[in-house]
Amino acid sequence: MHSKIGGALLVLVLACAVCLAGCTGSEGSETQGPENSGVTETPVYVVGVDGEYPPYSYIQKDGSITGLDVESIQWIAEQKGFEVTIQPMAWDGIIPALQQGKIDMVYSGMTITPERQEQVNFSIPYLTINQSFAVHDDSSVTMDDIMAGKVVIGAQRGTTGAFWVEENLIANGTMPKENLKLYDSFPLVITDLQNQRIDASVYDRPPHMKAIEGKPLHIVGEIYTGEEYGVAIRKEDTGLLITVNEGLAELMASPKWQELLTKYEMD
Repeated sequence: MHSKIGGALLVLVLACAVCLAGCTGSEGSETQGPENSGVTETPVYVVGVDGEYPPYSYIQKDGSITGLDVESIQWIAEQKGFEVTIQPMAWDGIIPALQQGKIDMVYSGMTITPERQEQVNFSIPYLTINQSFAVHDDSSVTMDDIMAGKVVIGAQRGTTGAFWVEENLIANGTMPKENLKLYDSFPLVITDLQNQRIDASVYDRPPHMKAIEGKPLHIVGEIYTGEEYGVAIRKEDTGLLITVNEGLAELMASPKWQELLTKYEMD
């Protein structure tokens, strides 16, 4: 259901994005009042998220967008004196969208990697997670089978789970390249796993747990990757990076942080 609602809203949001293009509130474009009026308007920043990535960012049945990351940036915005517009986007195109100025930051469980750091700046880390694998309840697939490259693995395109399989199983010849099936969204991966068209799925553990809730699937094992999540911001937006870092530090030092971790079952 999330997928259908998310798809419809995504079309609407993308249409709005076209209208918004060129008017995002990056630090260099903070809107000013009429000349000589002395009035400065509140900056508005567009925050790109994956709309199907609970518990960090997801679209609810009523069409609203919430999650740990969404509530975090809304709290930071209130504390630091700016406003945000949350915009769901295709994950594999989200960094190009940031570089092109269609959004002002990515705050949606994005792992800090050297490759991404060449393209954008990252805030201070705010969470550390590992990769996990899930299989069907009727499956006999084990972690040994997965590590031996004997199974077909599904992953969302552009995620660190897909990168991990490419770098640790395919690049060294352990697993044939065709055994990695890439999808545009993780719900599509889970659908194919549930229908046993693939043998296993790989994803960040917290959203993986959420994705298999109520389905005949279970986590079969975890790979320690120690990935750190950060907020991605354009290289030139150094002022915004400072503001977000200050806000993150204030959030994690406040009772609000534990409240959010508890609410989204992250503690």
